[in-house]
Amino acid sequence: MSETPGSTPIKVPTTANTGAVAAVGLDLQGDKVVPRKQVVSWALWDWATQPFNTVILTFVFTALYLTTDTFIDPAIAALGDGDERYQRAISELSGQYGFALFIAGALIAVIAPVMGQRSDSNGRRKLWLAVNTAVVVVCMALMFFVQAAPSFFVLGVALVAIASVFAEIANVSYNAMLVQVSTPKTVGKVSGLGWGLGYIGGILALVIVVVLTQLDWLGMSTENGMAFRVIAVGCAVWTVLFSLPILLNVPEATPTGVRERVNFFYSYVILVKDIGRLYRESRQTFWFLVASAVYRDGLAGVFAFGAIIASVTFRFTSNEVLIFGIAANLVAGVSTIISGRFDDRFGPRAVIITSLAGLVVAGIATFLLHDAGKTTFWIFGLLLVVFVGPAQAASRSLLARVTPAGREGEIFGLYATTGRAASFLSPGLWALLIGISGFQYWGILGIVLVLAVGLVLMLFVKVAPRAR
Repeated sequence: MSETPGSTPIKVPTTANTGAVAAVGLDLQGDKVVPRKQVVSWALWDWATQPFNTVILTFVFTALYLTTDTFIDPAIAALGDGDERYQRAISELSGQYGFALFIAGALIAVIAPVMGQRSDSNGRRKLWLAVNTAVVVVCMALMFFVQAAPSFFVLGVALVAIASVFAEIANVSYNAMLVQVSTPKTVGKVSGLGWGLGYIGGILALVIVVVLTQLDWLGMSTENGMAFRVIAVGCAVWTVLFSLPILLNVPEATPTGVRERVNFFYSYVILVKDIGRLYRESRQTFWFLVASAVYRDGLAGVFAFGAIIASVTFRFTSNEVLIFGIAANLVAGVSTIISGRFDDRFGPRAVIITSLAGLVVAGIATFLLHDAGKTTFWIFGLLLVVFVGPAQAASRSLLARVTPAGREGEIFGLYATTGRAASFLSPGLWALLIGISGFQYWGILGIVLVLAVGLVLMLFVKVAPRAR
């Protein structure tokens, strides 16, 4: 860990010069050989939960169902796509959806660090991973009851928002477990494997949806939104099946035993003290959490609103959105797995900065060329997702490299919280610019602005090179 005023330099073992700072938690792994079964089982959780992100949150349930004219006043829906009142009503749905995600982000900011802190102390990371994953599964199953009528819009958005909260909390435990299945030499590759398998799992889930669509849902009635409701249930079943390996094969974390047991609310007092200690003892880790809070919200915005942009601004049909989703996940999965090698070779900071620069360029091009037709989004939309996965995986890798042993849940909880502390940025600017302009494509500029600010902040984050 980099030396800061008032702190004692930490001796690190001889490892490759990755450009990252020493990771106390990972250093305890040393040259330990982690069983491949544990690594794959850990990575499969990304595969298990990806249908929620890809099918529910991005390309199908929200983009092709919740934010369509199915949920606006039938009289306005009858006016058709060319009418300005129709366009404003559709944009209003997008804005309300963004506001719901903003509320969800606020809840995550409040809960995540304390849950991570308590899971470290009690050695119950896997237990809380199971509990929070189960809540996500229940929410997806309940989406079956979101019928195709404006009166069910609030129920649908509420279930998506609640599932988003618990999915993020589950991610805190999952990310903290990264140090249990990797070493200083493999953490970038393992982190990239998890993200990559997640994207590839999203591809398979979308392919299944496309096949069922082409087969006319095997004769099943698709009235009243039944196809989308069944999709949600299918995602719930998928998550249950592929979450089992991590629960069965990866051992529970060892309790830190360094904290006294306190009630939930007093945990916030401890949290404030821990943040102060992190600022004093690991200044660059602190500032990385701040910088990543901004740019990760921009990354989330790319996927949260990407399919909606394709559908409304670039007028993709439902099938085109699904096909784009498949292509996007394939590109993201391959680029993320490959980027893990660059992470271990050149360091995660270099991967993050390169990815953010690429995202800003592609985003600006998408905004400026919004009237140029579908080909524009095929080119620059796919270019966007080339960089999203590597930035996500490298961010997780960098934090794992600088996290003290026994505080993984706490630090990754702060990681989630700092991200959500800035989570109003993308949804807020998205909704604000759409509200001011009355046109959805201005929301693209809001996401680009967040990514650009995150890039600038990341340039000021310095990490010490690991000793050879």
